[in-house]
Amino acid sequence: MNLVVRKTINIRFSEVDSMGVVWHGSYVKFLEDGRECFGDKFGLGYLDVAAKGLLIPIVDMKLSYKKSAKYGDELVIETRFIHSLAAKVIFEYTIYRKADMALLVKAQTTQVFTDREGQLLLCCPDFYIGWKSSVGILE
Repeated sequence: MNLVVRKTINIRFSEVDSMGVVWHGSYVKFLEDGRECFGDKFGLGYLDVAAKGLLIPIVDMKLSYKKSAKYGDELVIETRFIHSLAAKVIFEYTIYRKADMALLVKAQTTQVFTDREGQLLLCCPDFYIGWKSSVGILE
């Protein structure tokens, strides 16, 4: 199953540098926007995980900048779930400018499951296995 969401955002003044170009660190927040949109649509949000007594911190993040965005641009954040048998959540992102479909950023994040004390879980939690099954991912 192809689990993808698209979220459109408008670049605000607070997200650009003195040249009017989106500051590179703002893209980290855009990835978060994509993950939250995914969680809302597919029932795998931070509050859903927290309700199970778990956390999913990011342990790896890769961003590849292709072109710049500017103040006032409308961007599309495409967030795609990447299936893994391991106890982790992987997303790939494509961010592009809506007006001309120019590719701006390719990115990937990896999150792991921990308990509330930060202890790493080595096996997929039962709720995550159930979630995968509910969205059509069979182990």
